[in-house]
Amino acid sequence: MSRYDIVLKGGTVVDPVNGRNGKTDIGIRNGKIEAVKEWIDASEAEEYFDLTGMYVMPGIVDMHMHASERLGGRYAHKMLAKAGVTGALEMMGPVDSVLEYGRDYGTGLTVAVLDAVNKGYNVKSNNPGRSELEEALEYGLDRGSIGMKLMGGNFPLTPEATRLAIEAANERKAYISFHAATTETGSHIEGFHEAIRLAGDNHLHMAHINSYCRGMIRPYETETLEAVEALKSHPNIRSEAYLAAVNGNTAKCTDGIPIPVVCNCLRMHNYEPSEKGLEKAILEGWAQINVIEGGAVELRTGQRAVDYWKAHGTDAGISFCVNPALPRYWLATAKKDNGEFVVDAISTDGGGIPRNYILKYGLSLVKLQSLTMEEFVMKASVNPGRIIGFANKGHLGEGADADITVFDYDRQEAFMSIGTGRVIMYRGIVCGSGCTIAAATKFGAGHVREYGLEPVMINVAESGLYKR
Repeated sequence: MSRYDIVLKGGTVVDPVNGRNGKTDIGIRNGKIEAVKEWIDASEAEEYFDLTGMYVMPGIVDMHMHASERLGGRYAHKMLAKAGVTGALEMMGPVDSVLEYGRDYGTGLTVAVLDAVNKGYNVKSNNPGRSELEEALEYGLDRGSIGMKLMGGNFPLTPEATRLAIEAANERKAYISFHAATTETGSHIEGFHEAIRLAGDNHLHMAHINSYCRGMIRPYETETLEAVEALKSHPNIRSEAYLAAVNGNTAKCTDGIPIPVVCNCLRMHNYEPSEKGLEKAILEGWAQINVIEGGAVELRTGQRAVDYWKAHGTDAGISFCVNPALPRYWLATAKKDNGEFVVDAISTDGGGIPRNYILKYGLSLVKLQSLTMEEFVMKASVNPGRIIGFANKGHLGEGADADITVFDYDRQEAFMSIGTGRVIMYRGIVCGSGCTIAAATKFGAGHVREYGLEPVMINVAESGLYKR
């Protein structure tokens, strides 16, 4: 019997938690890191990989992605795996949809889920009271979520209901994330400031900081500075930002009107905020419809995209090139006086949305010497893993989960990834299956098992959301 299931040989291991940056071999057994040594005999392995010339890091954890029926769907797992991701936080739900897609189309990732607060699903209006919000939170937890997401850009609550939701989650020590905007503000810098006020001293994950720094209220340079200074002075706020130029949302129209965020994007290029204006924007290339092609999601414009959109009753994904370069760069690299990052993590807001660029664009920052390789690993793996509550991920010490991303630095592409000791992707070919779901309660874990999936328990109260 072989001593190791897998041995990785000859790669440059970057593991800032354990102070490693150099050529090191790694032995994996029963889903865990068994040994990390200068040299391991390949004959001791059931299978070994020569990774000479490659970099090896703890598995990438995408702190903001979508893999449910609302955004991403069945293609998200494959798209994430090809990008080198091994763990992720799904930021919309509904939970049962995420479980279904994980069961049927999973590629070996570990996924935590947030259940969005949405009218007709778990609340009756945009002004639910405390008891209704608590019921919505418990409903999600009992189905396998780790907490809730406030979708201000899609379904804004009143400021009072938003405040109550944040308080309820904090008292329950459940995960809480917010796409800033309420019925009194929009999804922009003023909505961001309002969100911080509503949070007070409570803990909160503020989603995609870059999306509030697009120059909708003031010049985007000013808005970015405001966001940086606000985050510096509010350590109770955790955050991530993505590096793609395009955003992502739904193109669904109700009574001829798109959702508020899409209306904002249309106004930015002087298009009428209506279904008619959206059609014109798609035809002229400002709006890009997420079209399914070749087992993945691609961005398309023109008449073909309009036909696809209409064939789906306007209920299709959509993207606009609305994220200026400077905020993306600044938010990815800004630091506090103590050396910590202002924005904790690099995310994608991707999954089934085609912008899974943590490696591709994050390594560009390394090549620009804006981040060291260790800092990139902190932002792409260590910090997001800690904040979500993946206690045994984000490092490559002995006994850690064998979640590993191998990448080609010159090409800025994932070469191989391993999730809990199983190969997920190799040389661009996705070969993993199944999905591990992180649950926060025993009832939630039981519901996950009903889908034939294996749960792993996490303690949100001990996660980086609540503890620095």
